[in-house]
Amino acid sequence: MAEQMLARGRAYHKGCFKCGECKKGLDSVNCCEGPDRNIYCKVCYGKKFGPKGYGYGKGGGALQSDSTTIEGEFALKPTATDTSAIKASPGQGCPRCGGVVFAAEQVLSKGREWHRKCYKCRDCTKTLDSIIACDGPDRDVYCKTCYGKKWGPHGYGFACGSGFLQTDCMTEEQLASQKPHVTIDTTLIKAPQGQGCPRCGGMVFAAEQQLAKGTMWHKKCFNCNECHRPLDSMIACDGPDREIHCRACYGKLFGPKGFGFGHTPTLVSTDVQAAPVHTIAKPTDGPKAKDGKGCPRCGYAVYEAEKMLSKNRVWHKRCFSCFDCHKSLDSTNLNDGPNGEIYCRGCYGRNYGPRGVGFGMGAGTLTMA
Repeated sequence: MAEQMLARGRAYHKGCFKCGECKKGLDSVNCCEGPDRNIYCKVCYGKKFGPKGYGYGKGGGALQSDSTTIEGEFALKPTATDTSAIKASPGQGCPRCGGVVFAAEQVLSKGREWHRKCYKCRDCTKTLDSIIACDGPDRDVYCKTCYGKKWGPHGYGFACGSGFLQTDCMTEEQLASQKPHVTIDTTLIKAPQGQGCPRCGGMVFAAEQQLAKGTMWHKKCFNCNECHRPLDSMIACDGPDREIHCRACYGKLFGPKGFGFGHTPTLVSTDVQAAPVHTIAKPTDGPKAKDGKGCPRCGYAVYEAEKMLSKNRVWHKRCFSCFDCHKSLDSTNLNDGPNGEIYCRGCYGRNYGPRGVGFGMGAGTLTMA
């Protein structure tokens, strides 16, 4: 293996990996495998197996020819083939000239094939590309300017020059009556049941779409249900009530409750009694999850804001602790036990690690009679 060189599935010694003619050392860049199952450098391969004849020689001798012959019938002359002369079947060729479109000159537009030289604006004959090309309703192509002039909106505010903006003879009421009125309230466009925005029920279009747990929201409706703070993908939390909340409101409504889980005002006490201490960090109310769906430690449903993953199982952040010593865990010290529980490294080693001389935690375990 240390000296192996491969060529067409056969293994060579590094010292034997040489050209069969000139004995030049080869590598993967200049190695050519010949039909005689030998290997050659590129020069020797071309001499032995390459094409031969006029124009394929390696030296001046192969190119010697009478001058009259070069200027006559055997001279290489470039030819330009007019592809528009090769007519295609009706409805299959270039829409502009009707010729057959080959792969080397193919330009696509709305599923139709065009010649590169024919892919121009219908009006100003400007050469087009995928950035400025616009498909018109007449099944032709235009640049953006010509498309706007021909098919764009017309009227006050949509003109291309100052000649269209002369309004000296018009009053303010007439100008206001001619301004285009656009309905911005998308809640008026109702969607089918269960398909629109969960907040307003209106149709959600692509330009204003916001996603949350498979549901589409309007951008203006994508705010906290409690404090109405605008949300984004970083601070949005999906609640069990099928609404969206910011992190602070989600914690107040659905987060763990009790001493140590509140904000500053919840820790203020005015009576002489000591604050209650909750030793069990498990929820006592709320919906129980289905079998195998909830937190393995407490069995309650786990939501996105408090999710911790371990071996394709979902845990509460408060339940994500060692089964033996109750030490909080993270991805650096997590160990999944064969009993379905999670442990820190120390407890995992004591319970399931190798045992015997040399595998103990201290000198006491190495004492032998």
